[in-house]
Amino acid sequence: MRLGASIVGDLRKVLADEVRAGERAAMTAIRAETEQVKAELRRQVTTAFSGNARGIANAWRSMIFPRMGQSLRPAGLVFTKVPNVIDAFERGALIRAKGGGRFLAIPTGFNAARGRRGRGEKGMRVTPTQMVASGQAFLRPFKSGRGFVWCLPLRQGEQTGRRRRTRLVAGGVTEIGTANRKGSEVWARGLLEQGMVPMFLLLPQVKLAKRLDVRGAAERGLRRLPGRFVAAWERESGRAA
Repeated sequence: MRLGASIVGDLRKVLADEVRAGERAAMTAIRAETEQVKAELRRQVTTAFSGNARGIANAWRSMIFPRMGQSLRPAGLVFTKVPNVIDAFERGALIRAKGGGRFLAIPTGFNAARGRRGRGEKGMRVTPTQMVASGQAFLRPFKSGRGFVWCLPLRQGEQTGRRRRTRLVAGGVTEIGTANRKGSEVWARGLLEQGMVPMFLLLPQVKLAKRLDVRGAAERGLRRLPGRFVAAWERESGRAA
């Protein structure tokens, strides 16, 4: 018995079409997986730090190579513009004062002019140098004895506006803002009765909690990629059901 076989059509064209379908599938798979990994990393940040870390979450960016055209060997890159922050919270880093200093000076939520941060000069924090220069800063030890609260005396500034809101001035250095706090007047007067406001926490070291899993996100993306590529190739070549 003899069997005969013949190729119908142009084999070179068939193979070329299949290669082009593979290139499109590879680019599609890499692009989709890169975006999914980036989205997962951004979600990790917002979940770990709530809405206050939106800037850190959006610092995750991505790029696809080649930038133009198609390829059977594309690559996706996911990177962050704040690598030191991400690395510290992925490792659970231990942070100590640099330059032989005894304490880390960690600003509290009060240490922002008028309760605002990052809004030009109105959002500048008081620095440790300013604390010392004021001549009014004083320490209150933690009950544990492991650190201190660095405070400034508090006084009432001139009342302003039609509602005559209470203005709080810390050590003559900065105004402490109530921002949009509910019951701001009661809150402000309660703080005024204490006569001081904590501006910094002084700690010998801080152990950050491990809150991110960058390596895990990358590994999950690599495991998903082959299946995504095969499905995309079947669609591109018309073999998908």
